[in-house]
Amino acid sequence: MTLKFHHLRLSHLIVTSAILLSGLAAEAQMETIEIPRLPGDNKLSLKAQLGKQLFFDKNLSTPTGQACAYCHDPKTFFVDPESNIRPTSEGADEDLKGARNAPMVNYAAFSPLFHFDRQKGMYVGGYFLDGRAASMRDQAKGPFLNPIEMGNSDALAVVNKVQSSTYKALFERVYGINAFDNANKAYNNIADAITAFERSPVFKSFDSKYDYFLAGKAKLTAQEMRGRDLFENPNKGNCAACHPSRPAKDGTPPLFTDFTYDNLGIPKNPENPFYDLPPEFNPAGTAFIDKGLGGFFGEAAENGKFKVPSLRNIEKTGPYMHNGYFKTLRGVMLFYRSRDEWPVCKNPLVSEAEAIKSHCWPSPEVKKNINVRELGELPLSNAEIDDIIVFLNTLTDGYQGNKF
Repeated sequence: MTLKFHHLRLSHLIVTSAILLSGLAAEAQMETIEIPRLPGDNKLSLKAQLGKQLFFDKNLSTPTGQACAYCHDPKTFFVDPESNIRPTSEGADEDLKGARNAPMVNYAAFSPLFHFDRQKGMYVGGYFLDGRAASMRDQAKGPFLNPIEMGNSDALAVVNKVQSSTYKALFERVYGINAFDNANKAYNNIADAITAFERSPVFKSFDSKYDYFLAGKAKLTAQEMRGRDLFENPNKGNCAACHPSRPAKDGTPPLFTDFTYDNLGIPKNPENPFYDLPPEFNPAGTAFIDKGLGGFFGEAAENGKFKVPSLRNIEKTGPYMHNGYFKTLRGVMLFYRSRDEWPVCKNPLVSEAEAIKSHCWPSPEVKKNINVRELGELPLSNAEIDDIIVFLNTLTDGYQGNKF
């Protein structure tokens, strides 16, 4: 993806440091770290400043070279900048690829803690697409130790690298002079600092055209207004059922997600590089089934369900769905409209473009628990789909158009 991030200034602070790899006596060659200046930097607390250093530090992976920002780049609205090349992200070892499309970090801080909502009768909140991290801090600890992400052997390996970094003094200033004495506590604090950064104004600018419209400072075009009406109409798009589009009772601008989990009947992605991983990482090969929330819980009733994403910046953050099956928003909308009307493709591994051309959809990756109540046969014309997509384009941060 080669999109311009409107807020990103061209100036960078180049930070160079040397790290001591855990378990090795020799000093490793250090990676040069680029810390970009971002909108909201002037509002960062000391802890968030430390979190920013950690977020962009490429020395915290094994082998070195991969930071949190590798899959969540500010130039591409904090999603994988190479998502136009492959639907899922690669690890620090470039031969290893994940099974899922890296979600956007923006606005993630608003997700509630993972819990079961008895009134709704469903799970809500948490982090990762399958909800396996209850809190944002839990999520921040995951990628460091994932063998097909940042690849560190244990928490101590990460802590040793931070202790050998140029921002060691900042870490001790935030967490105390004895901050590295207890590895588990230090590792928790690493995640705590990253969370402070991800909760900062950098990740919640609320400055899309739609935000200015809601504040009475911009005007939507006639097509954008039609799109919003269709988006909200329960007898048309019904999108707002899962992606609320109006401010919350406390005045928080709409987040365009209800933080619940759904099985939309998404097909397997024939381009998913995870299928080709060696057996020690993917013993099932092309037969691999991503069970989502059900895989984490071991509950068949939750199989195939993934967290409802925010639609903010959706125009700029494809591909779409947990496995990146859809490359276009139009493909997503056509699927929502015709999933239950078109026949099943004979080949279960058919791309979005091939499916649309053939007027069929491949079998769902998980055939049970599919949401048939809110999508699958939507009464939308092609022109109405165009209108909804035009409205979705107003959700992109960094609006520079006419304001009043």
